[in-house]
Amino acid sequence: MKVDLFPFQRIAVDELRYNVANSLGAYQQTLVPQVVSFTAPTGSGKTIIMSALMERIFNGEAKYNDQPDAIFLWISDSPELNLQSKDKIDRQADKITLDQTVEISDSNFDQKELEDGHIYFLNTQKLGKGSNLTKHSDMRNYTIWETLNNTIINKSDRLYLIIDEAHRGMQGKDASKATSIMQKFIKGSENEIKPFPVIIGMSATVDRFNKLVGETNATIRKVIVTTDQVRSSGLLKDRIIVTYPEKRTIDRDMAVLQAAADAWKNKWDHWTQYCKEQHYAYVNPMLIVQVKNSTAPGNVSDTNLDDCLQLIEKRTGFKFKEGEVVHTFGQISTDLTVNGLKVKYVEPSRINDDKKIKVVFFKENLSTGWDAPRAETMVSFRRAVDATYIAQLLGRMIRTPLRMHVNVDDTLNDVKLFLPYFDKTTVQEVLDELHNSEGGNIPTDVYGEEMGESNFTTLSIHPAINRRPTIRSKVKEANNQLSFLDDSESEQENKKEQQKNNNTSGSPSILSPNITKEEKKQHPVTVNEPGIINKTESNDEIDKNKNIDRDSVIRAINSMGLLTYDVRSAKINNYLASLFKLAHLFTQYEIDQDAVDNVLKEIVKRIHDYISKIKSEGIYDELASKAEKFELSTQSFDVFGQKIKGSKNMGLYSTTQEDIDRQFRLAESKLGNEGVGITYGGKYNDVNNPDAYKIHVILYAFNDDCRKELFAYAETEFHRLNDRYRRYTVDKGEPFIKQYDRIVSDGDYVSKHNFRLPEMIDVVSDKTGKKYYDHLFVNDDGYARFALNNWERGVIEEEEKKPDFVCWLRNPPRKYWSLTIPYKLHGDEMSAYPDFLVIRRDIKSKLRYVVDILEPHNPSLDDNLGKAQGFAKYAQDNIQIGKVELIRQVKDSIKNKKFLRLNMTQSVVRDKVLHAATLEELNHIFDEYGTFED
Repeated sequence: MKVDLFPFQRIAVDELRYNVANSLGAYQQTLVPQVVSFTAPTGSGKTIIMSALMERIFNGEAKYNDQPDAIFLWISDSPELNLQSKDKIDRQADKITLDQTVEISDSNFDQKELEDGHIYFLNTQKLGKGSNLTKHSDMRNYTIWETLNNTIINKSDRLYLIIDEAHRGMQGKDASKATSIMQKFIKGSENEIKPFPVIIGMSATVDRFNKLVGETNATIRKVIVTTDQVRSSGLLKDRIIVTYPEKRTIDRDMAVLQAAADAWKNKWDHWTQYCKEQHYAYVNPMLIVQVKNSTAPGNVSDTNLDDCLQLIEKRTGFKFKEGEVVHTFGQISTDLTVNGLKVKYVEPSRINDDKKIKVVFFKENLSTGWDAPRAETMVSFRRAVDATYIAQLLGRMIRTPLRMHVNVDDTLNDVKLFLPYFDKTTVQEVLDELHNSEGGNIPTDVYGEEMGESNFTTLSIHPAINRRPTIRSKVKEANNQLSFLDDSESEQENKKEQQKNNNTSGSPSILSPNITKEEKKQHPVTVNEPGIINKTESNDEIDKNKNIDRDSVIRAINSMGLLTYDVRSAKINNYLASLFKLAHLFTQYEIDQDAVDNVLKEIVKRIHDYISKIKSEGIYDELASKAEKFELSTQSFDVFGQKIKGSKNMGLYSTTQEDIDRQFRLAESKLGNEGVGITYGGKYNDVNNPDAYKIHVILYAFNDDCRKELFAYAETEFHRLNDRYRRYTVDKGEPFIKQYDRIVSDGDYVSKHNFRLPEMIDVVSDKTGKKYYDHLFVNDDGYARFALNNWERGVIEEEEKKPDFVCWLRNPPRKYWSLTIPYKLHGDEMSAYPDFLVIRRDIKSKLRYVVDILEPHNPSLDDNLGKAQGFAKYAQDNIQIGKVELIRQVKDSIKNKKFLRLNMTQSVVRDKVLHAATLEELNHIFDEYGTFED
């Protein structure tokens, strides 16, 4: 594959390969149709997973033989969806050639059987009674049903049917007809077609595919990708935010379009900044505008397109050029003129790849058959009766443009939809329909909000109150990184035009979407400009905020090398694969230019040592003879999922060059497919016996003891490399960090990572909590609002009184940037998220700051001992930490409630906690070593 699969995708491919092989074997034995039900949420990359599966079947792998003559029939109920799937496979599957993928055409397709080694695409519309494919003619000797039936009869040992039920766009009679046609493939149809031997069904829900399968005698095997797996991958946006206007809003169309344009321009600026900092290709997010149909003859739309484009240009400062604004009006596939600009027609499936496109006008043809990760902001002028359609459309927009979560700027992890003709009730209908149409629990949080009442608040280390007139320093994540406040090139180009538009506009804005109702009450006439202090706040609190150098705090924390952990229930890679991936990354980024060569040299040495050993023991010739005759024991499987037992009784006496080369390729696969065998041959090739080095590699790779020792070495070396160079990864930039974190996480159940904080985070809006001006991340008014409980609030108040206190951070659970500490509960590895990080001044440190970890925790919970020991181990492994405290609320000698703190950085406390066996022992340690703040 040309793209790296996410961990959940690799697991899915492994499970599919196992179940498909067993299904094919079971059919050969019983002649009972076999079904593999593959269920995965919207946006999980089902087509990519299936592409990887077909590559493995065609080309083989360590456990399974290759099947280059395999035949796949891919069927769906949508021509555009078929075209999109074929295009994805052509672009992403590097081991499947373009001539292997064939779209079955009703005009010229005429074959007795499907050809070996091909993937055919067919949609149900071509299978109706009136279709040319289903009728004989002077130009067609075989109907499609005859072609398929002949293939089933003669090639059942290599035939697979893939039913794409993932994006059911049909409704009513059309949907029923498509289902009926698909069931012919599963159940067969008398005098027409036999059931397909192996069927792989792709669907967003188990119920949807089970309904299609119906009552059959087929054996069903299930492969399920969960929403949690997809959510944690970063493949999808974190949030979908659906915004609707207040009831009293005048001129809803333009008011909401204005808010959408503002949101899109904000996204544009943030993406431009991020891509420039991190050296990614520019994302260029799109604004998608769904306009009304036309009710007047000769009119393109009842929506005034001229007004729309004029307003978008005015709000964003862009002066659009030809090709930057397009339309997809299916009934008018010609160019239009909008506000004096030539607006071209573009097919929906071509939109996302054209990075020049900024704005798309459409009506009804984007709900299926397209993917647009760049479409991050949309406004729809559809009426409230169109909830189902809008839900289908929104489901196509939730993939992330870079196939990853953005760590630096949390504002780039959402999709925004604006609906001028919806209200709270009808927006909820869209949200409900989104879950229904996309299959239950989509792996993205969905929120509805009234304009001016945001569910989320963006907090930053650069509050607007501090931005002017001072110029802040920049928090670096990569060389040549820019600040989020620096003007992007596109912004500089448009500033004069935007200023001109603003100055010539004498009327106030239709709506200020960033003004909350709460702010309206505080400022009934105007809202303070950024940098102007609200006089209702105390000067002491404002001064406290302005005195915090948040830039230097973040730089210090990100340079400390503090550890955070990723806890998983399963490993994705074996240690050999993880070692090679890590070595390649360190070599590529010049952290250790010899990392890959050193690993290869070590494995080559181990092969040579093993061959020398068996030669000295006098058993080499016998083993080499077995290798040449393909008699070595192996745990490989044939294409039917049956183990090849590899004994002398098998009678596989293959001595051809082709068989030796095949065994050599299999050995290379067992050794990681990293060129180990070729490297060995380069050093130990015998010109008089050119196959000798291949035999050596085969003998080593097929020896269980050798491979066990090799994986033990790989585990040790993987951890050695990671521990040695982890501190050099801090300033390598997000592209490196993304790859590094994934490699390390995939290699271990519990993996170590550098703790790094972003510049911006999004938190759930809290209108009832207390304002904290000394939180590390604050809003543009210089505070963060949190509704802490009495216990938590009391701990923070104690910290604020300390003379060296600087600021604090709420450490939320399960955020991508959260500090995570592993601990054990009932034998299982769990994740702990300590409540607070407190930053204090430390004049002895070159970084000027030290970080404390505080966890107020209820002593009655059964995880107390596990968490205490996890915190103690963390303090042991992070000597640069200030304090690691488990905190309980108790009554002192005069019955006053106070906070008893157990500091795990004290060696005597840490040692006793690590050796404690019961909660009672931990309670005794608290009594003996716990302290109160003065």
